[in-house]
Amino acid sequence: MQRDLLKMDVKGNKIGVIKINEKEYISLTDLARYANEEDPKVPVYSWMRNKNIILYLGLWESIYNKDFKGHEFETFKNEAGSNNFYMSPQKWINATNAIGIVSKRGRYSSGTYAHSDIAFEFASWLSPEFKLYLIQEFQRLKKREAIELKQDWQANRILSKANYLLHTDAIKNYIVPNLTEKQKRHVYADEADILNVALFGMTAKEWKKSNPKLKGNIRDNTDLLHLIILNNLENSNTEFIKLGLSQKERLVRLNKSAINQMELLKKVKGIKELENLQKHVNNNLLNL
Repeated sequence: MQRDLLKMDVKGNKIGVIKINEKEYISLTDLARYANEEDPKVPVYSWMRNKNIILYLGLWESIYNKDFKGHEFETFKNEAGSNNFYMSPQKWINATNAIGIVSKRGRYSSGTYAHSDIAFEFASWLSPEFKLYLIQEFQRLKKREAIELKQDWQANRILSKANYLLHTDAIKNYIVPNLTEKQKRHVYADEADILNVALFGMTAKEWKKSNPKLKGNIRDNTDLLHLIILNNLENSNTEFIKLGLSQKERLVRLNKSAINQMELLKKVKGIKELENLQKHVNNNLLNL
């Protein structure tokens, strides 16, 4: 899946970057304009005639592309370097089923793009100095992306806190008025544990006993998938409370909902990708 076009400024040259399946692809067309403004295809085609480049492209594909057509690659490898050898991005893609280089046609992202591993090689062929500036701007882009992701993550936490307030407000208005003073002391913790039991199968106290070395609570130490479901359960329990359902009936309904959501959301690839991105965010921020 392709994401929106981004732009880097490399020594006054606007270089496009798109994301395909969460991998950065840099515009070879934009890079080539550094050498030939009028006809950027010429530097790309000249670069791809080089035998060492064909070997590099073939090696990259053999590592990352399970559908790479090795037999066609062998033919190109044997022909590369000869005076009559010709190669273009489209010819390479069509013949070998390559994924490292892609051709795009669109209003904002037309041209030839290559995975950053490959784009850096092309930039180095154009000019070692240009490659260094490209890497510098690319790293800056990645760090900015990490900061934006961190901000989005914080926004999600704010939304979770908002749902928590709605949940506690429902407890305050619909449950607390019917309790004794003694029962009121534990009602919020008890309601939180209904959600914990429905989703995690244990109370906060039971979790803490099983994980004495971990800091924080059960929610601080769970993954994104469970947090999403927990957030949904909190909304559902808020409505169940307003409907006057008993604690036992709410627990049964919430548990069934948690099981159904777990089965469905496990199939959502984007959630896992977000988790993997989040693992790298703090490391990227440390390098700022």
